[in-house]
Amino acid sequence: MRGVLDTNVLLSGLMVPDSVPGKAVAAWRECRFDLVLPLEQLEEIGRVLAYAKIRRIPGWDDETIGRFLRQLYLRAEVVEPEPRAVETPRDADDRHVLAALVHAKADLLVSGDGDLLALRERYAIETPAEFAKRL
Repeated sequence: MRGVLDTNVLLSGLMVPDSVPGKAVAAWRECRFDLVLPLEQLEEIGRVLAYAKIRRIPGWDDETIGRFLRQLYLRAEVVEPEPRAVETPRDADDRHVLAALVHAKADLLVSGDGDLLALRERYAIETPAEFAKRL
């Protein structure tokens, strides 16, 4: 199975490993599904992990953040989709993950974002809880 994890799911999973999003991140780390990652999202994750209030939660320093970003880049299928090729969600910042789903022909997008979940009839989008049941 190939899936896209929305940024909120990926970061929540890192911050709280015992959570439902944490199970999704653990499943990827255990090679139970292949992660599709738009390059724009990789850059976004790097920016967010650099925030002092965020990096404090997992206790990561610059070196640990760098290792994680390299792991993402090397282990995920990094794509550069054309965002205009998809329907625009209510929040235009969500276009890159939706475009990655379509561009890579991934099986699903996992998100807790209401703007993306509103597009479920058109795209294969699941909540983290629904995805956890698959695992």
